[in-house]
Amino acid sequence: MENPIPTPLTDWNRSHGAKMVPFAGYDMPVQYTSILAEHEHSRTKAAVFDICHMGEFLLTGPGAAEGLGKAVTHDLATLAPGKCRYGFLLNAAGGVIDDLIIYCLGVDEYMLVVNASRIQVDFEAIKSRLPAGAAFKDVSVQTAKIDLQGPLAFEVLKDRVPGDFSGLKYFNFAWTEFQGARLMVSRTGYTGELGYELFLPAEQAVALWEALVADPRVMPVGLGARDTIRLEMGYPLYGQDLDEEHTPAEAGYGWLLTSPAEYVGKGKAAALRQKLIALEIPGRRSARHGDVVLDRNGETVGVVTSASFAPSLGHAVALAYVDAAAAEANNFVVKAARTELPAVKRALPFYKNGTARKAVTG
Repeated sequence: MENPIPTPLTDWNRSHGAKMVPFAGYDMPVQYTSILAEHEHSRTKAAVFDICHMGEFLLTGPGAAEGLGKAVTHDLATLAPGKCRYGFLLNAAGGVIDDLIIYCLGVDEYMLVVNASRIQVDFEAIKSRLPAGAAFKDVSVQTAKIDLQGPLAFEVLKDRVPGDFSGLKYFNFAWTEFQGARLMVSRTGYTGELGYELFLPAEQAVALWEALVADPRVMPVGLGARDTIRLEMGYPLYGQDLDEEHTPAEAGYGWLLTSPAEYVGKGKAAALRQKLIALEIPGRRSARHGDVVLDRNGETVGVVTSASFAPSLGHAVALAYVDAAAAEANNFVVKAARTELPAVKRALPFYKNGTARKAVTG
């Protein structure tokens, strides 16, 4: 990609020596120091991530809840103001157009957070499913998103951001102000650690970022470590582990399909032709996206979607779609470049010391 789009933090990232790469059309930091050092810091202290490339939509007006409920899998009838929920936008065949979090800001008032690579696709798909007169707006350019994650995240937040967030529960959010700008603090994240996702006007992003990285407990972390961290938890990445060819149930999220609304794709969202399984691979050598998965008889049964060496575990891990009939087996082989890697099916998460749901009492 010749001209990736800058985020509000691109200039800061470049001036501080971050290695930059194009990602989902944006100019993003893949690492600041080393992936291993950043991964370790995220698991033991506190890390900040530039996630300004993500998309944000606002939906308001009478009938917003009913209309949105027919467009996504989220059960909005049980989503109260101050809470947020993970779910999916599906096509008519039940395939995943995107995974997204919906925030209930008030009665018939919502913010949707979507993946950067799907902003335009999501906006058009959702807009086409809403009733006439709904106020639906893409505010991605005006909105910055910074993630503060790690076991010390609350302590940093308490010292660097105004407000009391000691009672904020998992998948809840609250509002405060930072240097005169309205700031949303969401108790969510993509690391499995205690953490927060912070939303504020784009023009205030650098000021908040600098306030956070000035804390000696904090390290800026790039996309490289973000990927190894999320994979240790088994969190899916859109475009690799989630796509329009697979249903939420195939990705392991059938348990989320509880909405009573007749949303697009509902009749096929629970189809199970393949299953996304977790594989442990001994040693440091990792499989790659697209590697073929074989069963114990040498028959091709699937393909690797995500894979990496897992620094917190000391061995490689992978996610792979395999035929539903083969998914109950325990032993597989990944046919990697110039070798075959033995793989054992494991339950998720791979990394079991995450603290995301940890109670915070201040």
